[in-house]
Amino acid sequence: MHKIGYVLPAGFQVMALATQAVFEFANLVAGEPFYEVTCHSMPGGSVEASLGTVLQTRPFTARSTADTWMVVGVIDPLATPSPSDLLHALRKCSARARRTVGLCTGAFVLAEAGLLAGRRATTHWAYADALQQRHPDVQVEPDRIFIADDPIWTSAGMTAELDLALGLVEKDLGDDVARSVAHRLVMHQRRSGGQSQHSEILNLAPRSDRIARALEHARSHLAQPLGVEELAAAANLSPRQFSRVFTAETGQSPAKAVERLRVEAARLMIERSRHPLEVVARETGFRDRRHLREAFMRGFGKPPQSLRRDARLGS
Repeated sequence: MHKIGYVLPAGFQVMALATQAVFEFANLVAGEPFYEVTCHSMPGGSVEASLGTVLQTRPFTARSTADTWMVVGVIDPLATPSPSDLLHALRKCSARARRTVGLCTGAFVLAEAGLLAGRRATTHWAYADALQQRHPDVQVEPDRIFIADDPIWTSAGMTAELDLALGLVEKDLGDDVARSVAHRLVMHQRRSGGQSQHSEILNLAPRSDRIARALEHARSHLAQPLGVEELAAAANLSPRQFSRVFTAETGQSPAKAVERLRVEAARLMIERSRHPLEVVARETGFRDRRHLREAFMRGFGKPPQSLRRDARLGS
């Protein structure tokens, strides 16, 4: 039996408990209790979730054992650092485990424990920059749904935790079981796209519906030229007024914002398809492969080919 232990801090994200349904249904599909799930906290006993729900837990110590540890995040990982005794216990337990997982902002706990040093990792898009700044020895990839850099796994925000849990089931029990679990839970076995589908527009943070409409129009028509006149028409503004309002609301020019959307769309195609770079460039609105490479160097500091290699290594 594969033992999965959840490490729950005070105020843990209640959404993380939904991942336990993935293991529950994996047991049902497999026809036997393959997974045993337990919940732990320091020092054990009652622990309150972000919503106020109280859960009974076992003590989490340096002697605790599990095959997979699932470290759950909190709503605001920047508020307070993790307790030193928790980090010590996590290092000891992780060394004996088969895998250690950081769910959403649980990646911060793994990073504080030194478990992400030199590794690729992801977290909720809203905190990805902070994770990178606080832990420069971690290769943060903010657009991934989840990353398996064995034996360390990390997920993006909230519902991406379910994707990661399903990925664990696929790793342990195979594709057929994972597909059946996904069907029963009415979810995709492998969700296409990354966090940037929504996070980039959210990062630009337009304050008005007009600018939001223009950005959504751009995201849906990236293969087109997307000049200021077209975006202004989508916002029902004159080109001059649109440029002024857009810059005031987002802090960027329309051209720069469109390039960001194009780069992230191209990145998704590169990571999740085998299309030649010429096709990726054409579909996302770049002039040619060279133009695509220049934009990637500005945006990511590495060429498209490097990102494709990284994606294949992490799959």
